[in-house]
Amino acid sequence: MAAPAACTRFSDNYDLKEELGKGAFSVVRRCVQKSTGLEFAAKIINTKKLSARDFQKLEREARICRKLQHPNIVRLHDSIQEENFHYLVFDLVTGGELFEDIVAREFYSEADASHCIQQILESVNHCHTNGVVHRDLKPENLLLASKAKGAAVKLADFGLAIEVQGEQHAWFGFAGTPGYLSPEVLKKEPYGKPVDIWACGVILYILLVGYPPFWDEDQHRLYAQIKAGAYDYPSPEWDTVTPEAKNLINQMLTVNPSKRITASEALKHPWICQRERVASVVRRQETVDCLKKFNARRKLKGAILTTMLATRNFSSKYDVQGRSIITKKGDGSQVKESTDSSTTLEDDDVKEDKVKGGVDRSSTVIAKDPEELRIVCPNKTISQISTNSYGSARKQEVIKMTEQLLEAINVGDYEAYTKICDPHLTAFEPEALGNLVEGMDFHKFYFDNVVGKNCKAVNTTILNPTVHLLGDDAACIAYVRLTQYMDKQGAAHSSQCEETRIWHKRDNKWQNVHFHRSSNSPPFTFAPSAHK
Repeated sequence: MAAPAACTRFSDNYDLKEELGKGAFSVVRRCVQKSTGLEFAAKIINTKKLSARDFQKLEREARICRKLQHPNIVRLHDSIQEENFHYLVFDLVTGGELFEDIVAREFYSEADASHCIQQILESVNHCHTNGVVHRDLKPENLLLASKAKGAAVKLADFGLAIEVQGEQHAWFGFAGTPGYLSPEVLKKEPYGKPVDIWACGVILYILLVGYPPFWDEDQHRLYAQIKAGAYDYPSPEWDTVTPEAKNLINQMLTVNPSKRITASEALKHPWICQRERVASVVRRQETVDCLKKFNARRKLKGAILTTMLATRNFSSKYDVQGRSIITKKGDGSQVKESTDSSTTLEDDDVKEDKVKGGVDRSSTVIAKDPEELRIVCPNKTISQISTNSYGSARKQEVIKMTEQLLEAINVGDYEAYTKICDPHLTAFEPEALGNLVEGMDFHKFYFDNVVGKNCKAVNTTILNPTVHLLGDDAACIAYVRLTQYMDKQGAAHSSQCEETRIWHKRDNKWQNVHFHRSSNSPPFTFAPSAHK
């Protein structure tokens, strides 16, 4: 990428506005073009922190994005390099993820799924026509241009994209996301454009029933399923899907890449180009219900995976996008690996050695020196009595928010509790009998009927909490909760449980988005710890 003329400065053309997101080496801010008043998203990369390899990746991403101009692709409008910073000016995409929008719709049918995949295929076809393979097609990279009804689907994140010549197949390295990887990549065979079509097949399958065609908690078994093309159409959910839709999936999920349908061919498939006549318009509410669980699961697993790996002690660094932790292997090469089917992998140096571990989640950091503190809650209040170490200011914020949440539970203040928790809070707790609970209704029952009803005084001690910061806007706190209480007859009791809470900062406000409580919980006769 040639250096721009000295007179070309970002501030000459744009006014920077509020921050939209942040990574290790970059920040994304809304900006306004001075000459037109149009709004864009500026990704500002601190080039002083980039290695030579990182800078090559940045140049590759910018070069690829410049050549792709399509209504279904997040467009790069400007690229400005200054002494210590590089500015990439993209479309301002405000509609959120496609999959999140679907579950919020009043009506969703097979015909809607056809329209969604058509837009995705249009973007992929444009990439392939211009010699670009995306390599990381997945729900997280499918966005909507705006929140308006019928907004265009936009393909985003070309950080793993590569340039190919014609129908060239070669070994470009192990890259992608586990649940969407093609058989040829898993077999470490030469690959090319067909890998994107395979991922489209996985996405289409999910769009129709709300769960993926290939799934296993064990990565080796997951990969075995994919390499064998072992998927099916179980009853009853697939009984109402048209044969034409299944036919398109079959052609996309063909194990042999030379026999797999191309993007241009898929766009001519009757289920796509004749959707009004072929695709069913029957409401698929069960698909929406399953998709809600799928969305919650993929976000939850990503957060939990990050939290688990953040406790490991291994060498790490961020990639050029400030998104990933890259684990160094013994031979000096680098690789990212995960068992999470929504986590991106990339082996830059095309090695096959076994890796020690790694994670690809936004702005993840390693907490090497977890602090310990004790919090006591005398008479249904929470006060801090001693600490060994506070850590950073953000860790103090997380601890403070956890204190406030526990106090709301102790005093039975449901209104305060709802202000601290995300409306779509997810939870694993014994009372849900192993199910993942989403939303506030399940918890409200306990506030209405149990919390604070059966005890006179409560002391809650939080033992040895550990806070992991997951970038600037996410954190996890894990601790043992020891509770003492007096029942109405004056008898003293105590109980203990283990809790993990994941916090997310939105609009400068921390909210609890998920918690996991152990099965070692007190009986319902005790209110504050019988719930949460």
